[in-house]
Amino acid sequence: MDFTLDSFASECHRILKDDPGRAGRGKVRELVQEVLKDEKFLAAYLNENTPDRQVIYEDPELGFCICAHMSHGAREANPHDHGSSWAIYGQAIGETEMSDWEVLEPAAEDKPGKVRRARVYSLKPGMAHIYNEGDVHSPKRVTTTGLIRIEGKNTQKMKRLAYKAV
Repeated sequence: MDFTLDSFASECHRILKDDPGRAGRGKVRELVQEVLKDEKFLAAYLNENTPDRQVIYEDPELGFCICAHMSHGAREANPHDHGSSWAIYGQAIGETEMSDWEVLEPAAEDKPGKVRRARVYSLKPGMAHIYNEGDVHSPKRVTTTGLIRIEGKNTQKMKRLAYKAV
């Protein structure tokens, strides 16, 4: 199926309007996996001009965002969650080593939470994974990667707490 940004966003909106919970997110994850097969769509949003993070659509009613990410070179992020939101990572280009973390002590505004690595796995092109509210994770990339990511809310507009690996 050929996707446009409008058709992709409209279908995400329809699914999340019908079911904003985990089952709806699962359906959006499946849709992201279909988008990851669309070479024209990927070429339009993941190319040499794509920054590390670019919001390409923000839903005016539901608040979810569709983001394009191009990360150049090696990079490892700190453990983090998405605050009161969720995210779906769709791997389009390259491979991301993802770690899930067990929360040992919750984060607070004045003190980072403590976490322990619980699982490591790879996201390969065509794969999409859901991180629900409170799921602490961290990506590691050894080369250039491209992602299509859905956020339940625009995380750049949210306060998020820090975590420290122990």
